Amino acid sequence: MFLALMSAQCAAAGKPVKDYAQPLQPAYALQVKGDYTRAYAAFERHAARNPLAQFSLGQYHQNGWGRPVSQELACSWYAKAASGKIPAALHLHADCLMRAPDAPGNALAALASYQAAADRGHLISLCSAAEFYIRGRYVARDVQRGLAMCRQAALASSPPAMLRMGNYLRADADVPPDLPAARRWYQMAAPYNEDARYRLAIMQAQGDGGPVEVDAALAAMEQLAAAGYLPAYLPTAVLYSHLPPEPDTGAPSAAHLAKIYLWTSAAKARLRDQGLLNQASALQQQVLAVMPPEWRADLDAKVSAHLAQFSG
Repeated sequence: MFLALMSAQCAAAGKPVKDYAQPLQPAYALQVKGDYTRAYAAFERHAARNPLAQFSLGQYHQNGWGRPVSQELACSWYAKAASGKIPAALHLHADCLMRAPDAPGNALAALASYQAAADRGHLISLCSAAEFYIRGRYVARDVQRGLAMCRQAALASSPPAMLRMGNYLRADADVPPDLPAARRWYQMAAPYNEDARYRLAIMQAQGDGGPVEVDAALAAMEQLAAAGYLPAYLPTAVLYSHLPPEPDTGAPSAAHLAKIYLWTSAAKARLRDQGLLNQASALQQQVLAVMPPEWRADLDAKVSAHLAQFSG
C-alpha cells in the first residue's frame, strides 16, 4: 500500500516512478517482514541517488523502526527527499521547517513546500498551506482564501481535508461558524475517519447544524467505543443515560443501566483528564444506586476483556 501510494504521487508529478521504486523492492520486502535492520541498510545503499530511499530512511528515524526516534535525522532525510520532489517528503519537510517557524526564511519556505506537495498530489498539504492564510501568520490574513484551499482538497475526496473543513466551520476562533456545512463535511468524512464520525455523532446528539438524531449518534458513538476509540467511552454512557426511562420505575432500563456501567468503567480505566474522570464516576454512582449488585461481576469481566484488547 505504501509503495503504491508513493508511486501514484510520483506519477502525478510526472516522475519516472520505476526508476525510483524498482530498485527498492528488496528493501520494501524486508520492511514488510519486520526486518528493519536489513531493510534500513538496503534503503541506505540507494540513498545517494534515490529520493524514495531518502524518504524511507526519514520514516525509520521518525517512527523509531528498529532504532531510536530522532526527529532531527528524520528531517534531514526529508529535506533530501524533498529536493527530489517526493510529494510526502515535501509535506514533511515543511512540517520540519515549521518546528522553528521564526527562523529566517523557514515559514515561507514551508508554505512553498506545502504548495509543491499539493501540486504533486499530496492533497492534505493544501490544508496545511491554508493555515497560513486563516491565521494570518507570516502572510496577510485571508480566511476565505485559506478555506478555499482546504476545500479544494476536500472536494478532491481527501477525508483528512474534509475533517479539517468540518473543524474550521464548527468551532474555530478565526473562521465564521457554519454548523450545517460543518456537519456535511463530517458526514462526508465519517466513513473513512473515526474523528469525523465522533464529531458528527456529537453534532447529531446535540442537534447542531441539523436535526437531533439521537439513535444515529448513539449507534455511531458506541461503535467507536467498542473499537477502542477512547473519546467515545464517556459520551456513549451519557447518551444511554439520557434515553427515556422505564415508565414504571423512572430509571433507565436494565439494558441501559448495564451499558452505562460498562462504558463509565472503561472510561475510568483509561481516561487521564480529572474532570472527565469525575464525570464518569458521578454517572456510575447514579447507576450503582439502582443496579443490582449481582450484575457487577459479569459486567466487570466484559470491561476487563475490552480493556485487555485496547489498553496499551
